[in-house]
Amino acid sequence: MSRKTRLEHDSMGELKVPANALYGAQTQRALENFAISGYTMPFEFITALALIKAAVAEANGVLGHLEKSRATSIVNAAEQVAKGQWREHFPLDVFQTGSATSSNMNANEVIASLASKSSKLEIHPNDHVNAGQSSNDVVPSAIQVSANLVLHKNLLPALKQLQKTIDKKARELSKVIKTGRTHLMDAMPLSFGQELSGWSAQIGSCIDRFEDSSKRLRNLPLGGTAIGTGINADPKMPRLACRYLKKQTGVTFDEAKNKFESIAAQDHVVELSGQCNTLAVCLMKISNDLRWMNSGPLAGLGEIELKALQPGSSIMPGKVNPVLPEAVAMVCAQVMGNHTTITIAGQSGNFQLNVMLPVIAHNILESLRLLSTASVALADKAIAGFTVREDRIAEALDRNPILVTALNPIIGYENAAAIAKRAYKEKRPVLDVAIEMTDLGAEKLRKLLDPKFLI
Repeated sequence: MSRKTRLEHDSMGELKVPANALYGAQTQRALENFAISGYTMPFEFITALALIKAAVAEANGVLGHLEKSRATSIVNAAEQVAKGQWREHFPLDVFQTGSATSSNMNANEVIASLASKSSKLEIHPNDHVNAGQSSNDVVPSAIQVSANLVLHKNLLPALKQLQKTIDKKARELSKVIKTGRTHLMDAMPLSFGQELSGWSAQIGSCIDRFEDSSKRLRNLPLGGTAIGTGINADPKMPRLACRYLKKQTGVTFDEAKNKFESIAAQDHVVELSGQCNTLAVCLMKISNDLRWMNSGPLAGLGEIELKALQPGSSIMPGKVNPVLPEAVAMVCAQVMGNHTTITIAGQSGNFQLNVMLPVIAHNILESLRLLSTASVALADKAIAGFTVREDRIAEALDRNPILVTALNPIIGYENAAAIAKRAYKEKRPVLDVAIEMTDLGAEKLRKLLDPKFLI
């Protein structure tokens, strides 16, 4: 911003504002009051906020609460902001007034300034751009709209790509049998395809959960204004505004049946964050499975080889590490922390208003964004390209004493345990020991202990 200033005023008096700033006095006050973190409000939130301003202005024009020329100029200016223009004029810190009134007024002032310049009309931030609105219904609506857009345009497509990649790998490895593990110890065998099918089912369940949560997130408190009663708003406005939002985004939004709920509480967003937390748990599980299977290559499990992406050490030549699963695991840790923040913020609704809206917006959008990019990276740079060390897997499988579990119904648990212990102690295949310790015969035992028939 320019060092030159101009004099602006609001209800509290006059204030110097950078000469070339599109915002006015209220934004400047907030900029000076909340120089806390350097984190500005997410661009997805600003986009949604601008779309809502355009939607309400168009509705107010149709309903006769704004002159058509004013309504049109506001819609055009707001759509410019929604497309990403003028982003530098939205400088406010996330840690601001709990209702995000500062950010709402930031949008009102920028849009009013743009609309006034283009139309040569006097357009007031409060009286015209904010007509029929309050920060208290607009900001929760912007959080829900922005979260829905990131969910549907980024995260759900990313998860479907990840699931598709896992399914393809599972088909490729459907006939490769390996030792299963419980408690990190040898267990009964399964195929790689079966193991990966569990990952795929986890991702599929996460997709279902997100789609279910999205239904409630689409019900906007728009029109509830200050506390949910709808003071100064036309009851017909929310329906028209939602129609505009659907036209612009492709997502169907509806007027909330009870606006008191969505203004006083943020339960819908807490629920969505919970689904992000569940996905983070899922992705961390998959990432750690990959790390364990890739461990070694000599002293670890060494079942797979992840694609080498970069040198693994500044001091140990030739070392290669599972860097992508590690990065995804860190994303998961961040999302889990974000969920804790959103949970605390969500319960900070006192009477008719939640007063931690900006930090909710920041954290839910960060979680959705991180999970989207991490899911694609995990699919493309880890799962799609790993190779299986079939010789290592076969060696471990042949010597797995737990295969003797298949003999339980025939020789009993204790006799089977004796075979397993001896095979482990003598480091011999369980088949060889079972031939010596039973009278079942080699041919029958080969069939009973064949891993292909045990999966």
